[in-house]
Amino acid sequence: MRADIQRAPVEYGDGASSQTEVGADGAVHHGVVKWFDVTRGFGFVVADDPTVGDILIHFSILQQHGRRSLPEGARVECVAVERRRGYQAREILSIDLSDAVEPHARDHADRSDRVRLIEAAGPFEPVSVKWFNRLKGYGFLVRPNDSGDIFVHIETLRAAGIEEVEPDQPLQARVVDGEKGPLAVAVEAA
Repeated sequence: MRADIQRAPVEYGDGASSQTEVGADGAVHHGVVKWFDVTRGFGFVVADDPTVGDILIHFSILQQHGRRSLPEGARVECVAVERRRGYQAREILSIDLSDAVEPHARDHADRSDRVRLIEAAGPFEPVSVKWFNRLKGYGFLVRPNDSGDIFVHIETLRAAGIEEVEPDQPLQARVVDGEKGPLAVAVEAA
């Protein structure tokens, strides 16, 4: 533990308590990466302490760890300071990637498979979000008159410029019969 950080008890709203390290430059918080946008160079960690909420992580503080981004689901320990618009990480103390959802390496075969799937898909049709888990990187859509699940990957949403989806949110999707069932290969806002 760094010499300028001391432990202080923290009471959560639900009666639980924890030891949080507090220093002159902020407090040590633990949490899980909610998302990180490599292009914009920042992302957010959901703090374990529910009173803290999200903590902004800028790519510049990852350099000492040899990284420019963090995958969703990574567990981090950071020193965060409270700013006018919320908490911001000042330093990353540790990164645990054991539960992280690493982006898949894309090679030429993956791209050509994707092109073939899109070519085989039907036209855009109305669907709605059944559920979606950002940490896992996938979810399911449903057609209005069919309870069968349609798999959708986070990268398909990102390709359409869609960052967040909620249950029952209407979308348009091009669907193909994949190896494991219906698969959305392209989506757009409804």
